[in-house]
Amino acid sequence: MLGQVKTEDKSNEITAIPELLDFVDVKGALVSIDAAGTQTAIADKIVERGGDYLLAVKGNQPTLHAAVVDHFVGAEDSVGVFGVWQAEEHAHGRHELRRAWVSHTIDVIASGERWNKLAVLIRIESSRTVRDKHTTDNRYYICSRAGLSAIEALQAVRSHWSIENELHWVLDVAFREDDCRVRAKNAAANFSIMRHHALGLLKQRIEAKCGVKNRRLLAGWDDNFLLRVLGLRKA
Repeated sequence: MLGQVKTEDKSNEITAIPELLDFVDVKGALVSIDAAGTQTAIADKIVERGGDYLLAVKGNQPTLHAAVVDHFVGAEDSVGVFGVWQAEEHAHGRHELRRAWVSHTIDVIASGERWNKLAVLIRIESSRTVRDKHTTDNRYYICSRAGLSAIEALQAVRSHWSIENELHWVLDVAFREDDCRVRAKNAAANFSIMRHHALGLLKQRIEAKCGVKNRRLLAGWDDNFLLRVLGLRKA
């Protein structure tokens, strides 16, 4: 967690993201954002700040979405036309096959000049089999990082979900954030900042072979561990 901005009433993240980018150093970074943030102004801001964007393309950009989808039609049989990579995973009774196709042929996008430094088009296919149920999902992205390979694209899209798995999910389970009824004035934002800071401190205590929730308990039971969490005593 590097920073946060509270969205104004009757607003959304589209207005908050550029404000956040003004004080987060993204130079050299690949910034991934969900489809709500796929806006030309946000792409411009990321490039202006020295970073590269990886933006999900969905129905909120219908012309762009249709063009990218059409470009990848028949990609499975177009050997040598696209960069391709795939990875398989078996865990907890689930089999998942993820495949990535990347294309550096951006002139097929009629509105491509609107997107600052647009360099790569990406398709990610996820096929999951859980017991006897099989599902396939295709997602599409645009990216400004020239030369991005298929394996790098797959890793970047995969790591984007760590925001949910390693931050939001942990805050809900270990800190019960969703159950918090604090709402008055700036209290909710202040509590959020403190939770994020506490989570960062607890995650650094890798010598404790337990989850974040149990590390919180351990800090309450053991003053020595609490001092190590706070950086006041060496491990």
